[in-house]
Amino acid sequence: MAAASETLPAPTDSVDMEVRIYSYYRDAELRGSNLVYRLLRILKDDESQMLLSEHLSDETRHAWLWTERIKELGRAPVPITDGYQVRIGKRAGLPRKPIDLLSLTVVVEQRALKRYQEHLKLEGVPERTLEVLRSVTKDEGWHIDWVRQKAREIAEAEGAPDRYDEAIDRYRAIDREVWGELKEVELGWLEAL
Repeated sequence: MAAASETLPAPTDSVDMEVRIYSYYRDAELRGSNLVYRLLRILKDDESQMLLSEHLSDETRHAWLWTERIKELGRAPVPITDGYQVRIGKRAGLPRKPIDLLSLTVVVEQRALKRYQEHLKLEGVPERTLEVLRSVTKDEGWHIDWVRQKAREIAEAEGAPDRYDEAIDRYRAIDREVWGELKEVELGWLEAL
């Protein structure tokens, strides 16, 4: 599979590099919104509807925060056709059962949190970018907690408590494959800033 850096022209300056990174983050948030919206259509209980509505609001706000950050740099988001979420989707297919959708959501949210935390540790990150990273990182924690808890509840209710752990193991294996392809490229971009 082509490396992420082969899908777009090489960045010409540090602003191009920032725009590319923020566009990857934005793309992941938008695609994460799609996962949450699918769950909103499937999980009909009152608690899930409330939590999913807030979760969806956060995901789209995160996408806007990255878009706004790109706009502040005087640019527009670049199209991402082969990012993390696209690669995950190609390998995982389209989960149809709630337990699978919830488990996949946990795994991609954990990856987003790790990416943001790694970015936060870098030196020389502009203050505005730090503000966005802190804002989105704060939300990812509660997203992971509630989705994980809901998945376990559903697995218990279905009489298959191991089902959640099996799904998580399957999606984490896919995540490791995909991140193995992207990590070097993405961390290289971050270090080049």
